[in-house]
Amino acid sequence: MSRHENQACDRGTCRPLSLIGRVGTVIGAGRGIGAAIAARLVAEGARVVVCDRDLDAATATAERVGSSDQVIAMHVDISCPSAAADLVEACVKRFGQLDILVQNAGIYPWTFITDITVEEWDTVLGVNLRSAFLVAQAALAPMRAQGGGRLIFISSITGPRVSSPGHAHYAASKAGINGFVKTAAIEFSPYKITVNSIEPGNILTEGMKAGRTKEFIDGMRAAVPLGRLGTPADVANAVAFLASDEASYITGTSIIVDGGQTLPEMKDFRV
Repeated sequence: MSRHENQACDRGTCRPLSLIGRVGTVIGAGRGIGAAIAARLVAEGARVVVCDRDLDAATATAERVGSSDQVIAMHVDISCPSAAADLVEACVKRFGQLDILVQNAGIYPWTFITDITVEEWDTVLGVNLRSAFLVAQAALAPMRAQGGGRLIFISSITGPRVSSPGHAHYAASKAGINGFVKTAAIEFSPYKITVNSIEPGNILTEGMKAGRTKEFIDGMRAAVPLGRLGTPADVANAVAFLASDEASYITGTSIIVDGGQTLPEMKDFRV
């Protein structure tokens, strides 16, 4: 049995989540959801490479969430085709293995379809969707050699479940991630590599607080049955689960983290 197979429950006795001895890489971890994911993996005992195209932000996250022997920062622009392979190589060189890879980096310009240029379309699909393919391809060799691993992609409810004006390219990229995950899960299954995605709803990040009015945020909150917007920690909790032994029999699927936002049939859903 490889160390990535389920060892969480033995004779009915289950232990808490633990990633001790594992190495994770989080792309897009300079702030917000990615930073929370990195912090949660470190809290569970993993060593983590914190990656972002903003090296200062990545360094700040790394210094905040762990010691220098457990967490390192790295500049990664995932829109560059060679970035994924360079990142995986650097991670394995530094820590000797790669067990968990989380691709969280994404961009979401607001443009109506009539105004989207080919260049903008290609940029969004390159950062958000092509990166999933490149990351999976790069991680396959080390994960296969060590007997397993976890690939986790941050998708969105926008695209797979719902959408809004101005987000055609973003929605297409996130729906594409979910489709890619299904095929990758099948192809990678012989190597004990699970491939899953997470679909966050409205998450109250620093960026949302800075870029949206109080009225807009209150309106989004009112649309959530659980009565609050999500936090980066809510998404990080789902990542930690998928990265753990407890999720060893889960692959090719997506976990929706939206407080029930996509459930109501009508605007006035309160009972």
